[in-house]
Order: sequence, then structure tokens, then C-alpha cells
Amino acid sequence: MSFYTFLVYARRWPLVGRLAYLALKALGAEIPRSVVIGTGFLLHHGGVGVVIHPKTVIGDRVGIYPGVTLGRADVHHPISASRFEGLRIEDDVILGAGAKVLCSQGILRVGRGTMVGANAVLLESTGENEIWAGIPAHKIGNRD
Repeated sequence: MSFYTFLVYARRWPLVGRLAYLALKALGAEIPRSVVIGTGFLLHHGGVGVVIHPKTVIGDRVGIYPGVTLGRADVHHPISASRFEGLRIEDDVILGAGAKVLCSQGILRVGRGTMVGANAVLLESTGENEIWAGIPAHKIGNRD
């Protein structure tokens, strides 16, 4: 387990969680304590530039590369007027460097085993074992 991954899991601990969160933030990764993260999480290359919305649930064995953003697509609205409910990143997902997963209403789901390519901007839920790329992202294939 890398030092960064250790800090990700330490965020949930009662006594040192706040310090772990602040350490991650100082290292360039904004992962609020409310984000639920499953086992086997990988924050590749230290996750510099990673920003994750507090209403995110991340499954098991998810890999996130630097520069990934998981958040609201409707930031032009006040949070009180937003219909955003959260993000669900299911098991075995890979989010490539610079990928953006943005939701404006309801819950956006990235299906089990899906890969979101580098610098893609995903604005809709995906199925399982799919490959998405582009701006805005569209399905370009399936993972074997």
C-alpha cells in the first residue's frame, strides 16, 4: 500500500482522519472524509490534481490517475438549486489522467469494469465493461 493510499483510508479514522485529509490536500488530492471508498483503491502517482465531490461512493479496486475530477456539472447554479444527488463509481473502474466525470441531476453511475480515457469528459451513466473517451465522452468499445 502506498503512502497516498494509506492516507485515503486513514481519512475515515476517528482521531487522525482530519490530519490524513489535510495531508492529502497538501499533497494535491482533494478527497473529503465523506467520500466512501471500497477496498483495493489505487491513487496512481499520488493523485496530484484529483478532486472528488463529497457525495461520491467509490467501489472496490478502482484506479484513479492524476488530474481526475468527480463532481457537479451544474456549478453555475447555487447548491441549493442543484438537482445533483451524487456519483457512484462501481468496482474495477479505471479513470484515466485528466478525466472529468460530471453530473447535473440525479446520480451518475460509472458501471463496473468501465474505463474512462485520459482527458475525457463523461456526462452520462455508463454500462458495465465499457470504454469511454472524448469531449463529451462517448462509448468507443468494450473491455474484455
